[in-house]
Amino acid sequence: MHRWRSGRRHAAMLAGRPAAVAWAARLANTAGAGARLARRVPAPWPYLIGLFLGAKLLLTLLGLLVLHAWDGIGGAPPPDEAMMWAQQREVSGHRWISFWFAWDALLYLRLSELPLTGRPWGDFGFPLLYPFLARPVGALLGGDNALALLLISNVAFLGALVYGYRLAELLLGDPDAARRFTRYLVLLPTAFLFQAALTESLFVCLALAAFYYAERRRWLLVGVLGYFLAMSRSLGLLVALPLALVLLRQHDWRLGPRALLGYLRIGWPLLLLPAGWFTFMAFCRWRGGDWFAYQHAQRVGWGITMQNPVPVVVDALAGGPRDAGRVLFALVVLAVLVAGFRRRELPYLVYGVLMILVPLSMGPAVYKSLLRYLLAVFPVALVLARWARSAGVDVWLTAVLAVVQGALFVLWLTYWTHMII
Repeated sequence: MHRWRSGRRHAAMLAGRPAAVAWAARLANTAGAGARLARRVPAPWPYLIGLFLGAKLLLTLLGLLVLHAWDGIGGAPPPDEAMMWAQQREVSGHRWISFWFAWDALLYLRLSELPLTGRPWGDFGFPLLYPFLARPVGALLGGDNALALLLISNVAFLGALVYGYRLAELLLGDPDAARRFTRYLVLLPTAFLFQAALTESLFVCLALAAFYYAERRRWLLVGVLGYFLAMSRSLGLLVALPLALVLLRQHDWRLGPRALLGYLRIGWPLLLLPAGWFTFMAFCRWRGGDWFAYQHAQRVGWGITMQNPVPVVVDALAGGPRDAGRVLFALVVLAVLVAGFRRRELPYLVYGVLMILVPLSMGPAVYKSLLRYLLAVFPVALVLARWARSAGVDVWLTAVLAVVQGALFVLWLTYWTHMII
C-alpha cells in the first residue's frame, strides 16, 4: 500500500510539473518584459515620478487624517475661517480636493469662471495666465474648473521636477546631486503648495524651464517661456535680469559696443518677458479702461505699495511672533543663498534675492504671505544639494525638512491658514 501511494504522489508531481514549469516561464517572461520596459524609460523618470506620486499620496493622506481629527475639536473652524471652509465645501464634496482651495485659490477659481464680456471686469489684482488656462482645461473636464486648476498645478509640479533635475545636472554636474535637488525642492517648507490651486507650481516650472534652456543657449524658447512667466505673476517680469546675466556669463562678461550688439542679436527674445506683462496691462486697459488697473486694485484691496524693504523687515521683527517668524525665515533663506554663492551661479543668486526682497518691499500686506512666496526661491535647493554630499547630512536634512513641511501643512489645513497665504 505504501509503495502504491508513493507511486501516485510521484505520478501527480510528474503530471503537474509541466503546468508549474509553464507558469514559472510565464512569470519569468513577465519579469523580463518589465525589466526591459524599465530599461527603456530614461533614467530620471522613475525617480521623478516616484517623488511626485509619493508626495501626492503622503500629503493627501495626512490632510485627510488631520481634517478628520479636527472635526471632533470644539470651535473648529475658528470664526475668521468659517466662511473659507464653507467655500471649500462648495468647491467639492471630496475633501481630498477641497482642502487644496484656500484664500487666493478661491479667487483664482472665480477668475476662471467670470465671463470675459458683458458686465465690467473688476478683478485686476492677479495676473491671469493660471485662471485663464483653467478655462479650456475645465471645458474638457465637463466644466469643472476647480479640477482643472488642480490638474494644471500638478502637471506643472511634475514639470518643475523634470526641468529642475535637468538644470541641476547641468549646474552641479552630478546625477546624484540632481536627485538631491529635486528631493529638496519637494521638501521645501511650503512645497505642499505646489499641489494646491495656486500659481506656485506653474511659476517655478516656467522659471526652471527658462533657466534650463538659457543654459542650453536656446534663447527663442527662453523668450517664449519668459512671456508666459511674466503673465503668471508680476515677479516674472524681473526674471529677465538673471536670465540676461546667464547670457553675459556665457560670453565671459564682455562689454563694449560690439559685445552689446552681439547680446542684442542673440538675446533679443528676452524682450518677450516685458511683452508678457504688457499683455496683462493691455487686458487691464481693455476691460477696465486703465493700463494700471492692477496697481489700483492692489492698493485699494490690500494696501500694497512699494516700500523700502529694510524698514519693513525692522518693523516685522519688532512686531508679533508670526510676522517676526516669517521675516526671520526669509533672512535664513537669504543667508543660505549668500553662503552657498559661487561665481558661476551669480544669475541664480540674483534671482533668489529678487524673489525675497520684492515681496518684502510691498509691505505687510504681501509679507504676510511670505512663506508662500519664498517657494519660488528654488536656488536654495541647489545650495542644499551641494552641501548634502555626505549621506549622513542628506538623511538628517531630508528628515528635518519633512518634519517642518508637515508641521506647516497641518497649520495650513487648520486655524493658521492665513499664516502662509
